[in-house]
Amino acid sequence: MRARDKDSGVPSASLWTAYEAAAATGGALCIRPEKGAADADGGWPAEEWAATGISIDTRAINKGDIFVALKAARDGHDFLSAAFENGASAALVSRIADAAPADAPMLVVPDVDAGLRDLAIAARRRNFGRRVAITGSAGKTSTKEMMRVLLSGFGATHAPDKSLNNHIGVPLTLARMPMETDFGVFEIGMNHAGEITPLTRLVRPHIAVITTVGEAHLENFENVQGIARAKAEIMLGLAPGGVAILPIDNEHFDFLVERAREAGVERIVTFGENARADVRLLEYGTDGVTGRAAAFAGGQRLQFDIGAPGKHHAMNAMTALGAAIEFGLPVKEAAARLGRFGAGGGRGAQLRIEFADGRRVTALDESYNANPASARAAIALLGAMARLAAAEGKAGRKLVVLGDMLELGPDAPALHAGLVDSLVAAGVDKVYSAGALAKCLVDAAPAEMRGVAAPDVDALIKNLMPSLRDGDIVMVKGSNASKVARVIDALVAANVAPAPQGASPDAARPPARRSV
Repeated sequence: MRARDKDSGVPSASLWTAYEAAAATGGALCIRPEKGAADADGGWPAEEWAATGISIDTRAINKGDIFVALKAARDGHDFLSAAFENGASAALVSRIADAAPADAPMLVVPDVDAGLRDLAIAARRRNFGRRVAITGSAGKTSTKEMMRVLLSGFGATHAPDKSLNNHIGVPLTLARMPMETDFGVFEIGMNHAGEITPLTRLVRPHIAVITTVGEAHLENFENVQGIARAKAEIMLGLAPGGVAILPIDNEHFDFLVERAREAGVERIVTFGENARADVRLLEYGTDGVTGRAAAFAGGQRLQFDIGAPGKHHAMNAMTALGAAIEFGLPVKEAAARLGRFGAGGGRGAQLRIEFADGRRVTALDESYNANPASARAAIALLGAMARLAAAEGKAGRKLVVLGDMLELGPDAPALHAGLVDSLVAAGVDKVYSAGALAKCLVDAAPAEMRGVAAPDVDALIKNLMPSLRDGDIVMVKGSNASKVARVIDALVAANVAPAPQGASPDAARPPARRSV
């Protein structure tokens, strides 16, 4: 029976054999102790293993994974025993540590990080599929998921199941890519200039997407144009003849086009609402649960559903359609696939909460990271949901819970306070905050809109939970480090309503969060 890659569902007899991994990394196949007994066939245990996956975390390892002993906050070599106890087939190491079990297969390389990158390069070189790389100040992960949903209807598609977009996550995703993959989808993030360049050159995408440019990680840049320049690095890794998909409505569009030309990009595809856009959003509506869009793409007018509400998701869908067209896929069928997309935990999932005292509220979980652009989109979605609820005779309040948005530099207080216009436009009734920066928004809000400004999330939860009323819709947003996701945890813990039949308790929202 063929194994399946845990990220993509792509079938593969094995992701890496011992000899393939050794050839890719230049590493030595060893066991501990160094001398092992030959089996009846004369083979050595260290040379016979095959891996069906790759893991960097012993707590999440699957049977058959190669465990990569990275040195990060803690040294992975100290956890070799746990890795093999949990089913690792082999370990990529830079030394045979004392924690390594006897006779455990090892692939020894001078540097584990470099060894992982070597596996990634080998995975790319042996694959004849096509790759998409996505970056932007907001919408990277949602766009990645849209691409996965769309492309999987036309071939074996590989994409990370988490937001693996940094110097570890990108090579890990690439090294996990099975040889038979038809489409690879990669998310690339950054918080400093120069970080995207080595990652895009590792992936060598055929299509590079920039979702948007806005105020994110400003503390590391002189201005937003510096962020645009850093995002434009994704085009430096394009494969020959590669395509850049760029946001024509963004104020930095012309600058991005200049960077594309400097990078030697010959074909630029534009998306947005502008009449000149190659993939143009014409109309958008929502019932609060799903979206309905009309677009001009591939020379024709399309109407299609999007399986999550929010105009920002419709705009992300334009990039997915652009990629489908460039890959030569039938655009009408591609658009129809977007109805299968669903907002993930922390990125727009809607949770129905019923308290023991009978109160029912809706939580809009936008708690996976934040910057001003993504916060405005989430507030607008809250307003749209509330308007639809009011049209149905449900007159609950619209509440915003904001945690600190980090890495915004010296303008951070003003950028938090600047969200007040979005609150007013959405008709928000109350805004609550956790943290000193988020308090700037509460202070800037009209007096009747000001809720509790708590010093931290735990204090906010104590004030928020008893104040919720039947019918309220509460949107939760903030940077991961603000721990605002604990508000969602508290709401879920208080829920006494049974889960819908057939629903997985983890389907709507994963229990753990981490920033990458």
